[in-house]
Order: sequence, then C-alpha cells, then structure tokens
Amino acid sequence: MKLGIVGLPNVGKSTLFNSLTKAGAQAANFPFCTIDPNVGVVPVPDERLDKLGELYHTKKVTPAVIEFVDIAGLVKGASKGEGLGNQFLANIRETDAIVHVVRCFEDSNVIHVDGSVDPLRDIDVINLELIFADIEALERRLAKVVKAARMDKTAAKEQAFLEKMKAHLEAGNSARSFELDADDEDEAGYMKELNLLTAKPVIYAANVAEEDLADDGASNDMVKKVRDFAAKEGSEVFVISARVEEEISELDDAEKAEFLDALGVKESGLDKLIAASYKLLGLMSFLTAGEDECRAWTIKIGTKAPQAAGKIHTDFERGFIKAEVVNYKNLLELGSLAAAREKGLVGIEGKDYVVKDGDVILFRFNV
Repeated sequence: MKLGIVGLPNVGKSTLFNSLTKAGAQAANFPFCTIDPNVGVVPVPDERLDKLGELYHTKKVTPAVIEFVDIAGLVKGASKGEGLGNQFLANIRETDAIVHVVRCFEDSNVIHVDGSVDPLRDIDVINLELIFADIEALERRLAKVVKAARMDKTAAKEQAFLEKMKAHLEAGNSARSFELDADDEDEAGYMKELNLLTAKPVIYAANVAEEDLADDGASNDMVKKVRDFAAKEGSEVFVISARVEEEISELDDAEKAEFLDALGVKESGLDKLIAASYKLLGLMSFLTAGEDECRAWTIKIGTKAPQAAGKIHTDFERGFIKAEVVNYKNLLELGSLAAAREKGLVGIEGKDYVVKDGDVILFRFNV
C-alpha cells in the first residue's frame, strides 16, 4: 500500500511524514527504509504476528508495510508550475490513496500561507489544483480520441465519456463523485486508464493542538467542518497532532504507551492512519506461520484463496490445490497446527474459499 501525504505549507505535512516513518520503524524494530528523500517504508504493527512468532520461535517476523510519500509542490497554482510545479503529479499518480493533512489549530507562531486558518478553504485549494491537473490530462486524451472518433464507433463512445467527465470536473467536482454507468463496463475501463488524481480515495488528517486529542477533536469546530465535508464525499477522517507524533517518535514502546495514556489517548496517529487506510481501501491481512518466517500479507476484502496464494508467489496461484486454514486465535489457544487439526478447527478449503482477516493459511500447490 502506498499513501501520498499532501497539504499546504505549514499545516504539519512534513512533520507528520517524518514522525510517522520514524515512529513506525522504531515500534516494530524494522529498519527505516529510505527509497528517496521523501519516501519512507513503515511496518504495520500487528500483535497477532508477534504472538505467532513467539509460538513458532520463528527466525523472522515480516509485517505488512505501508509506503508513505511526502508530496511536495502543492500550493495554489501548482498545476500551472507554481511551487515545485508538476513535479508532484507523478508522485501522486503512483499512490493508492491520498492523506490530506489539514490544519485545525490556531498558533500565532506558525504562520499560515493564506494568513488565517480555514480547513475547508485549504481543502478547496488543493482539490482545485488536482482538478486542474486532471482536466489537463483529459484534454490531452481527448485530442487523441477526437481524431479517431470520426471513423471509429468505439473511440466515439470514449469521446462522449471523456466530455462528460471533463464537464463534471470543470464544475468543480472530483472524479470520485462521478457516477459511472453500472451497466456499461467500458466506463470503468476508461476511468481506470485515465488514473485521475481526484479519483483516488482520500483520508483527511485533521492536525490539531495537543489539548484536542483526548476527545478526538469533538470540541474543535474546525474538525467538525472537516468531518462533515468528508462524510459528503465518503472519505475517512482521523484526528492527529503532528507535534505530539514528533515527540513520541523519539520514545520506545513502553514510554510511548505511558505518554499517550497521560494525554488520554488510546492510539498513536500511525495506528489511526493505518486503520483508516485499511477501511477506506477495503483491505485486510491473512497470515502465514512457521519456524522460518511468520508473515502478514495484505489483500482486498473478498479475495479468494488462489488469488491470496498468488500474493506469495504466482506459482502458488497457478498450481493451487487447496488451503489449510485456521483462525489465529484458535491456533494460539491450542498451541500448534496439529492440535487445531485434532479439534477439527483446521478447514481444508478449495478455490471458492473467501479468505478472512486473521486466517493463518498453509497453501498446497503443484506446478
């Protein structure tokens, strides 16, 4: 999973990126991996995996990971070359979802780029830049399709779709809110090929002052506005204090838990973000366990056994025979796969089995 972090200057975007990637690396004893200066790979904390590792005395525990991309260059006029200009476009196009950091705190020491704090205005500024960039992409595609459409019915159909989408965007709407024709498979294909920025799912990170964390921003009017806005477009929101995240990123697990408890907070910002991301993208994890390695694998909810096997290796999917499946709780309680088999708690599942969150699976295959 790759998440792009966007936001106007001085809203806490880079502070959040730096603290999340550092905290995630520390918490799971996983080396912070820097691919580029603005890319960090963070493990997904999963206590199920840790417990399975203890049960099997495994040599290696491999968590699922999230790749965070700190996307620079988003200011008013970015789509026309302001700030870092179009440098941000390629970075966003490669992400699965956008984490949009919105400032929801007042602080005279942190100057806002527009002179005042207004989260909905900030959201609108960035959304418009993404919409402008999408319109440009559509216009380039239309220029190619229009020529072919004179002689080709298929191209003419695509042209009609592109013109509808362009009008939708020009009215100030995101591609996320465009309703595809459920009876027309071509429309979904056109949409996928366009890979529009405003079609990507969005998680709003409401960045608040420390004192607003305990009630999850309930008493903060700016957070309420962001939640109301997000609800209308079907997006997720989580409340975070980038400054607090920066502080706890320096602490070990025990100190971090103590610090959060003192604030009256149950989860770190990273935990909240991971939960929101999985929910928004419809993801879950299944597990594999053994003496050599215990590992978490991220898949879409509703994935069937052969396709889940394919996440491990394409040969597993191609030669899929069956899957031995046990719930991780049952496995931990009984202490071994053999004991779970004796109790009849290990299912022998075929190609139509839909994998469940927390399934521990042993795949049988033959190539």
